Amino acid sequence: VQLVESGGGLVQPGGSLRLSCVVSGFTFDGNAYAIGWFRQADGKEREGISCSSSSEILTHYGDSVKGRFTGSKDNARNTAYLQMNSLKPEDTANYYCAVGSPLLCDRAPLPTYEWDWWGQGTQVTVSS
Repeated sequence: VQLVESGGGLVQPGGSLRLSCVVSGFTFDGNAYAIGWFRQADGKEREGISCSSSSEILTHYGDSVKGRFTGSKDNARNTAYLQMNSLKPEDTANYYCAVGSPLLCDRAPLPTYEWDWWGQGTQVTVSS
């Protein structure tokens, strides 16, 4: 199973980015799973952002991103997305997606190390 994130880059404060996570070797349709989005800034702990499961539970975590970030997925494309709006300098981090048990979406805070597969990450830098 491989997860490949893309869509990161340099953006000005207030701008938007949409991250993609293409999953291969694992098919969304017909399987039970959860897809999580995470970020980790230099010197900080990994932070859970959102969780989407095969039962369509969609949960967002962290007051810092509520109302600004939205997770979604496209089963036909085997791809998950993270839409990030109103970006702030403190959103600067390496962003990761991961696939694991659908039960992970039921837990709060979102577990950050109990996932089966991880992508390599994509860097997001918010700066003027």
